[in-house]
Amino acid sequence: MTLFYQTHSWSSQPKISSETLKLWKHIVEKANWRITQLPNGFYQTEYQDIINEDTWHDVTRRETIEGAEQAIESSIEHYNKKLEFLNGPKVVKTFN
Repeated sequence: MTLFYQTHSWSSQPKISSETLKLWKHIVEKANWRITQLPNGFYQTEYQDIINEDTWHDVTRRETIEGAEQAIESSIEHYNKKLEFLNGPKVVKTFN
């Protein structure tokens, strides 16, 4: 049996398309989010489309509005970390 094994260095920069980068920058702005209530009583988080402002993309469903707000905050934090990583690796410790 033959196995293929590949590793990647954290210092290598990922190849991110300009469209993906534009989307991430759009998603990290809280003004581009909303919460809607569904007929079943759940709350749905949605972000606004970049091109068509009348279109919203659903992301998560939560039982409470507080849970939906937390889901938005977590999504914003997640994409902020992705954007931060594009600046290169963060040095956490150096040795003399």
